[in-house]
Amino acid sequence: MLSQMKGLLDVLPDNLKNQFFINSWSFLNVPMIFWVRPKILALDTEKTEVLIPLRRRTKNHLKSMYFGVLCTGADIAGGILAARLIMESGKNVSLAFKDFKADYKKLALGDVVFRCNEGAMIQDFLDEVLQSNERMNRTVYVEALCPDIDPDEIVATFELTLSLRNKTPIN
Repeated sequence: MLSQMKGLLDVLPDNLKNQFFINSWSFLNVPMIFWVRPKILALDTEKTEVLIPLRRRTKNHLKSMYFGVLCTGADIAGGILAARLIMESGKNVSLAFKDFKADYKKLALGDVVFRCNEGAMIQDFLDEVLQSNERMNRTVYVEALCPDIDPDEIVATFELTLSLRNKTPIN
């Protein structure tokens, strides 16, 4: 069964593989992420874009996106980019977020796209982590936009401290 699943995943386009990964991983590990139904719009070694639709389960009493959902979107955008780079390295690296800072600039009154353009920085950081057995931290920046309302206006910015530790023995 597993070999059939791997064969199926190998023939899927990258966007479907990425969506399958986030849906299955979140269902098994972080149900809150699965609950908000994120859609991966773009994911490569440089950037990620994640959409969370504004609907009943993501709205607050003001009919805007609930701040907890905005935090979840930022977590996904920064985390899935780091997770992809770790998986591509083939190494056993522990990933966590150490702290989180959010700056809400405007109510998110529509679907929200979370954008993280930190791929090059995360790759350099991962290379540094792989040379050490120490836990290391770097700040990852994520911005949130409501493209249906105003495609250029940022509704929130986030700073997440990415904490990585190499669990692979160093030769």
